[in-house]
Amino acid sequence: MNASKSPRSFVAPYLRGLPRSGIRDFFDIVSSRKDVISLSIGEPDFATPWRIREGAAFALAHGATTYTANRGLIELRRAIAAYIQGRFDVAYNPENEILVTVGVSEALDLAVRAVIEPGDELLYHEPCYVSYGPEVMMAHGAPVAVATRREDDFRLTREMLEAKVTPRTKALLLNFPTNPTGATMTRAELEPIAEFVRKHDLVAITDEVYSELTYEGAPVSLASFPGMKERTILLHGFSKGWAMTGFRVGYACAPPELSEAMMKIHQYIMMCAPILSQKAAIEALRSDSETNEMRASYRQRRNLMSGALNDMGLPCHLPNGAFYLFPYVGGRGLTSKEFALRLLDEENVACVPGTAFGPSGEGYLRCCYATELKAIKEAMTRIARFVKKL
Repeated sequence: MNASKSPRSFVAPYLRGLPRSGIRDFFDIVSSRKDVISLSIGEPDFATPWRIREGAAFALAHGATTYTANRGLIELRRAIAAYIQGRFDVAYNPENEILVTVGVSEALDLAVRAVIEPGDELLYHEPCYVSYGPEVMMAHGAPVAVATRREDDFRLTREMLEAKVTPRTKALLLNFPTNPTGATMTRAELEPIAEFVRKHDLVAITDEVYSELTYEGAPVSLASFPGMKERTILLHGFSKGWAMTGFRVGYACAPPELSEAMMKIHQYIMMCAPILSQKAAIEALRSDSETNEMRASYRQRRNLMSGALNDMGLPCHLPNGAFYLFPYVGGRGLTSKEFALRLLDEENVACVPGTAFGPSGEGYLRCCYATELKAIKEAMTRIARFVKKL
């Protein structure tokens, strides 16, 4: 009789080597500690605005407990189309160019799987959100990271991309404002990127989930440039700008052919986003007053934390978006992970090591300022004390 196989042997080979999320690994360590000031998890500290919660409660009270169309409620898709038109000046048909998803995470998965074939390369800028590389690997593609630099405020340039593109390159993934650096790009800075995409006949995937948290100037999407809408998948959602992380609702806007391909995957794996979350999202799009208030509060916290970190000798650029700072902690004989673990152990402050966001994050920490001002001030006191000890 043959010996039985080990459970590991049943796991698909490409998944055996897939890394766990560096953020979640560190969060598991933090969750085992008491009295920790956490600057680690990228989640708004605001409750979802009451009118949005009330919209979901009203829908539940009136029996909204069914499936919706695969693409999502048409009322929501129409509201999304109007919002994107007003925000980015790009027109999408709610009938066949908008797909409501279970968070932006599902939208990203659908976009990558709809475009990438085995062996295709996808370019993305790094440091970056932890899912980008693994998403491409799960589609049996080849993720190609393009390292950005602190000296450039972590912006992406065409020259960086030209150095990485090959005949196998199929797509480019952008995220501005960026997690974890807070970097943004202006229309003038994005124009050469659009030219690069058109020149090499690529698909662009743009993750706009932090666009509402842009502090200076209007957010710009690559989809708004001439000749780009027909080759761009615009991803967006409600988690960050409206503090709706638990509702898990996002969307993808794309040309009909790409949208249809994504919808096919979505209908088989998910069917539809939860109806109560969709009802809440409709209410969210009726006003942005709370988003404006949250952004003003984040700006105040950003300024305080940035000033404190620079004063204690941890240089960081002033980000124009999202709710993260990315201070440089290198040159002290510690890796970023060692720095973060000692900071947690000695001062009970949790920040995420930069390497959670790719190898180019070595030497940095991600510090999230989506937490109350009092806690931020105490965290800065503790970090300064730790730095002095080093």
